[in-house]
Amino acid sequence: MSGISRRQLLVQGTVSVLATRLSGAVVENNFDLAARVLSDATRSGQVRAAAIYARYKTDRFSQTFGEAKSVDASFLLGSISKPITVAALMALYDQGKFDLDDAVQKVLPEFRGEGRTRVTIRHLLTHVSGLPDQLPENAELRSRHASLAEFVQGAIKVPLGFEPGTRYEYSSMAILLAAEIAQRLAGKDIRELVAETVLKPLGMKHSALGLGDLQASQIMSSQVEFGAKEAGGGSAESRNWDWNSSFWRTLGAPWGGAHASAEDIAMFLEAFLQPEDKFLRPATAQLMIRNHNPVGLESRGLGFDVGMQNYCSHCSPRTFGHTGSTGTIAWADPERDCLCVVLTTLPANATETAQHPRQLASEAMCRSE
Repeated sequence: MSGISRRQLLVQGTVSVLATRLSGAVVENNFDLAARVLSDATRSGQVRAAAIYARYKTDRFSQTFGEAKSVDASFLLGSISKPITVAALMALYDQGKFDLDDAVQKVLPEFRGEGRTRVTIRHLLTHVSGLPDQLPENAELRSRHASLAEFVQGAIKVPLGFEPGTRYEYSSMAILLAAEIAQRLAGKDIRELVAETVLKPLGMKHSALGLGDLQASQIMSSQVEFGAKEAGGGSAESRNWDWNSSFWRTLGAPWGGAHASAEDIAMFLEAFLQPEDKFLRPATAQLMIRNHNPVGLESRGLGFDVGMQNYCSHCSPRTFGHTGSTGTIAWADPERDCLCVVLTTLPANATETAQHPRQLASEAMCRSE
């Protein structure tokens, strides 16, 4: 379809219809349109809580909706946790603790056999390691409240699905092993390391991998009745380990267990748009947001998605960010000097992707001027 996917057409069409409906002959600005999408979604009860933080050049916009009564409201990020975790690992890269093409086995000596010796740290961070997204025993581990170390042992032993570097397969377990490498190199729990090397330097006061010092009252509950299958999917049996459970909130899963406010995630993105030495070295920040995968494989930075055309149809190829299955999206476009963070409590698979309020709000923000 002339290089445009059906999903992109649906999203663009929906945003266009909304804009026309909202303002007649005069289209409201992008901020207003994005806000109206989220306001309508929370008012109708489709979404219980939402927040947006957006910037276009010097203009900024922040608003919360539904049960989110304050800009301090923190949401379960889902996979937006991944680049935050990887940033903590890359702080150790800045200290000369490892090289991206080091074998994983160099730090995790028990990661051996059946092709594992050929997996590098770069492979883990760009989803080409051969490791699966989740472990076969994922539900069993969660149901008995397994420790993060038990998940690590499973990821170390799980068979690889393909020769490292030859295919792309999204892998939460690869990010888990990257976090384990960070823990061993730093001699610190990954939750502590993230707080020390990422959250505190950037002033992300309403964020934590796990719960940290966040108050229960500022955590927005996920609409787990629409949850992903691997997260329990709203089944009665999963209530003690789903996204809202005390177990999951405190575990600090490096691949999906961070909580944050929309403004804090904007701070994180800004640190890559305008890198300063207080966080990562500028060269390291730039390294994280460029594609590392060979031609023919999905474009990926280090922990980041790059390009993001399915989620930001008017954005430039240099756009970087991530989405989360919990109903979140965050991106920044260096070429247009803009960013958008939309956090909701409605899981991504609750609707067709093109119609999810996070997507509609994101598309409103990335429309051409």
